[in-house]
Amino acid sequence: MADKPDSCEVCGYSFAYKSHLLRHMKTHMGDKPHSCEVCGSSFARKSNLLDHVKTHMGDKLHSCEICGSSFAQKSSLVSHMKTHTEEKPHSCEVCGFSVAWKSHLLNHMKTHTGEKPHSCEVCGSSFAQKSSLFRHIKTHMGDKPHSCEVCGSSFAEKSNMLRHMKTHTGEKPHSCEVCGSSFAEKSHLLSHMKTHTGEKLHSCEVCGSSFAQKSNLLDHNKTHTGVKPHSCEVCGSSFAQKSSLMNHMKTHTGDTPHSCEVCGSSFAQKSSLLCHMKTHTGEKPHSCEICGSSFAQKSNLLSHMKTHTGEKPHSCEVCGSSFAQKSNLLRHIKTHGRQTLERNLNP
Repeated sequence: MADKPDSCEVCGYSFAYKSHLLRHMKTHMGDKPHSCEVCGSSFARKSNLLDHVKTHMGDKLHSCEICGSSFAQKSSLVSHMKTHTEEKPHSCEVCGFSVAWKSHLLNHMKTHTGEKPHSCEVCGSSFAQKSSLFRHIKTHMGDKPHSCEVCGSSFAEKSNMLRHMKTHTGEKPHSCEVCGSSFAEKSHLLSHMKTHTGEKLHSCEVCGSSFAQKSNLLDHNKTHTGVKPHSCEVCGSSFAQKSSLMNHMKTHTGDTPHSCEVCGSSFAQKSSLLCHMKTHTGEKPHSCEICGSSFAQKSNLLSHMKTHTGEKPHSCEVCGSSFAQKSNLLRHIKTHGRQTLERNLNP
């Protein structure tokens, strides 16, 4: 390997010649006089602009022999290859995430600072990196040339399609040492770990529920808006998220692979089993500030609080009785007969 004694103090890149280092420093000084007419990206050097233009022309001559990803520039391919060699010397001090380049680490750090200066003019979504914004914009353009041969799902980026394929192969090499849950991507494992550390920075303004990830908060917010576009063809139950519908379908197929070693109860989802286990351990960390009742799940505490506020949004169409929880209503309407039960389940 050639000797590169001159290193950049900002990002760590090293160069064989000082003149190359000085030219590179312009990328940090903000002097970028060469702009792309297609997307507006600007560059310190015209040669970099010419390389960038290839990303719009679709000319990607350099392909990875391992995963098939293709690149317009050979340097991009060389950088990409580090994702396969596991050479990632730069680690995040906050979450432990490691990357091949220091510049990538600096970009990653924005996920912790919350800095997202690049916004989508269509839907308002914001991103830490401009490249992420450009990838997102493709979701509005409808350009999804990469299709899954198994289920037909299509994607704007080939890398997303390859990542999706793991849902069919079942490949989940990254496992949680706390609860045993496994994930296809290391980033998903790192996000999951927050459920054990208790780090929940994103709170619901309506009910106070908090979440480790903003995406989970956005999904939760649908429970308050009442938007449930995904319906079960068997019983008519509707859900805000397609994943919730898929989980619900297991109640009809009877697929309950997760069993309790204490009492033998089985569940469709491992998370349900973990919740159930608290009934054996007696762990009830969520307490009512009014009467002192304690619960294993925060959701149960929130439901219980309705007994103090008097809120009873679930009403019986036969006799008018109202209940704080839908489960209590369903138990009640059984006293009126099966026909009434079906009418309340499918209003």
